[in-house]
Amino acid sequence: MRGVASMVIRTGRADLDFGGIRAEFGLPAEFPAAALAEARQAAGRDMAGDDREDATHLPLVTIDPPGAEDLDQALCLERVGRGFRVHYAIADLGAFVVPGGALDTEVRKRGQTLYLPDGNVPLHPTVLSEGAASLLPERTRPAVLWTFECGPDGEPTDVRVRRALVRSTARFDYEGVQASFDAGTPHPSVAALPEFGRLRRERATERGAVELRLPEQEIVPNGDGDWKLAVRPRVDVDSWNAEVSLMTGMAAAGIMLAAGVGVLRTLPDADDGAVDALKRSAHALGVPWPDGVTPSRLLAGLDPSRPESLALFVDATRLLRGAGYTSFDGSIPPVTTHAGVAAPYAHVTAPLRRLVDRFATEVCLAVTAGREVPDWLRRALPLLPGLMGGSDALAGKVDRACLDQVEAWVLADRVGQEFDAVVLRAEGGGADVFVTRPPVMGRATGEDLPEGERVRVRLTEADPARRKVAFTRVVG
Repeated sequence: MRGVASMVIRTGRADLDFGGIRAEFGLPAEFPAAALAEARQAAGRDMAGDDREDATHLPLVTIDPPGAEDLDQALCLERVGRGFRVHYAIADLGAFVVPGGALDTEVRKRGQTLYLPDGNVPLHPTVLSEGAASLLPERTRPAVLWTFECGPDGEPTDVRVRRALVRSTARFDYEGVQASFDAGTPHPSVAALPEFGRLRRERATERGAVELRLPEQEIVPNGDGDWKLAVRPRVDVDSWNAEVSLMTGMAAAGIMLAAGVGVLRTLPDADDGAVDALKRSAHALGVPWPDGVTPSRLLAGLDPSRPESLALFVDATRLLRGAGYTSFDGSIPPVTTHAGVAAPYAHVTAPLRRLVDRFATEVCLAVTAGREVPDWLRRALPLLPGLMGGSDALAGKVDRACLDQVEAWVLADRVGQEFDAVVLRAEGGGADVFVTRPPVMGRATGEDLPEGERVRVRLTEADPARRKVAFTRVVG
């Protein structure tokens, strides 16, 4: 969606914060003193003396949400003959975190950065995540530099990964980069991204990768001390940029599988029953599904602005159940692929915000340099699936609680009013609906709630204390 639908909370109350959610889930307010001291000491280290390639000449740029300071990735993509060369620099947390130290102990407990509207609960102290380790513009930083030589089809023919010093030249956001492409004035470092990104998306569809283009709700400040609920615009740059990260994760998985040691992000393939159920949903929604067309190809061709597409994207989540992390050392696990990517895949591109990336990256660095994987790293690998599984579950609960809270705040004084909605999934005597203005996901009851249809609903409950919103179908 290119536009933003939003509604601003203007209550004049001072209690519209997320302290209750922080307390409910036991989110830490600060780092232990020993961990913070380690981080500060590491931030003051001179990384130039390390055995690193000097890649500060590369005109890398970052693309992140507006206002982000924890910048994990920097990109430089160029045409080389009929193919492409992609430089992808990733923040090097291994340069700052001492294995087994106080900081390592604390970040293992946290697992990942949690994003709340009134402030993050960071994985690492901000002296690192928004300072010395972040790939901020015009700052020399330690990084793990991936370089891909790709053919005319966008597939890598050679991959290198090593430690380097880099210097980002500019910081961009998604909408700004998209605007530059639309105007025909892209930055030279990403000028080839549309062509490369489209090639990679086509390769992904050929593999059977599943992309669900569902509305992404966001809670953002409006600048007056209030919050607004919005749908984040989806621009083409989101998808193109994501393909570079996915390519890197696939390369990392390949390196670790070849070495017989590492940690993967895995998702079992959907069974025939899930695909058959999706086909029945498509038929009920009036979405043609020609013989021989894969779910990946069908979903890629849908118009996400149409209500039947939204409903089918929601139904397609049944294809992506059972995601987890799989560690291995010495023997290859039975499941090595991620069904959503349709290939082996590993998380290595967001180490500032996600614990597992640092460990997977260290495996790749050791293997490609011909070194033994360190004992401390081998000991950590079996622990990572449990640590990340718990962290992912907590992050999902916190995200949902924050959205539920703001939805209830937004609608608290509108009980009895009617809204336009799209029916996403009907089951259990009711349906999940998406109200477009304000952008709210809720539960509706009533007769005749067919999936993929636009309906009129009445708000019957908006309880901020219980974080609950409910609707009923308006008939007639």
